[in-house]
Amino acid sequence: MTEDSGQDLQAWVGRTEERRDVIQVERCVALQAALDDGSKPLGGGDALPPLWHWLYFWDIAARSGLGRDGHPALGGFLPPVGPARRMWAGSRVSFSGHLRLGEEATRVSTIESVAEKSGRTGRLVFVTVRHELSGAEGPAIVDEHDIVYREVTGEGASSRPGEPAPETAQWRETVDPDPTLLFRYSALTFNGHRIHYDRDYARDVEGYEGLVVHGPLLATLMVGLAGRSIPDRQISRFEFRGMRPVMDTETFTVNADPDGDDAVAVWVANGDGDYAMRGRTEYA
Repeated sequence: MTEDSGQDLQAWVGRTEERRDVIQVERCVALQAALDDGSKPLGGGDALPPLWHWLYFWDIAARSGLGRDGHPALGGFLPPVGPARRMWAGSRVSFSGHLRLGEEATRVSTIESVAEKSGRTGRLVFVTVRHELSGAEGPAIVDEHDIVYREVTGEGASSRPGEPAPETAQWRETVDPDPTLLFRYSALTFNGHRIHYDRDYARDVEGYEGLVVHGPLLATLMVGLAGRSIPDRQISRFEFRGMRPVMDTETFTVNADPDGDDAVAVWVANGDGDYAMRGRTEYA
């Protein structure tokens, strides 16, 4: 990671970008098939399920404009932090309305903050992007997305001890990921990050033990379980943070427990029983 000055990176704070997309039915139908969770088939006019807006507003870059990791090169909308490993650290998403399948929607993105820190493995840059989504019925979703860029060093993926997750939960689902599921989710989100489909790259370059299950996919599974667990309540807010990566070679569980009258605690436990992701849903 190049040593850009903090002042240079701070120049990106406040930058905005607007994109338009059609909330196509086909992408939702395809994700339903990929998840195979028995949910009712979606059709035109239906409300978009929580977090499925990540299927839209693709960052479409030419192959010549990609970095070594498969992501679009930085320095356009996102700041030029230099060679770094990019990770989705977490999000805070609020739902004030609905996007509906078949309609046109708009996303306005703003870089809210850029912060540099020194970690155990070197320099870290944290970027928070606020996405505001609107459809035919008006404002619908606000998604605050935390991205962390970790300096490229000789050290691979984190080997820190994990934090044990609870062994019981009121609602629990077991997931056996496979490369096909990861490929389909990458395709549906136009995510070219090679750690999700290129095993040699994931192992030899970024130091993972296998293909990495997408953080947004884990979050989608968590909020899906929360919604099915309390089907008569509408989710108004969801937040999560990633803690450890999950590999395609391990069986993991998605868990949910009541957290007061109007919220549910959700988490993913990896194959070792440690927290991989923790979150919380709130209901209207």
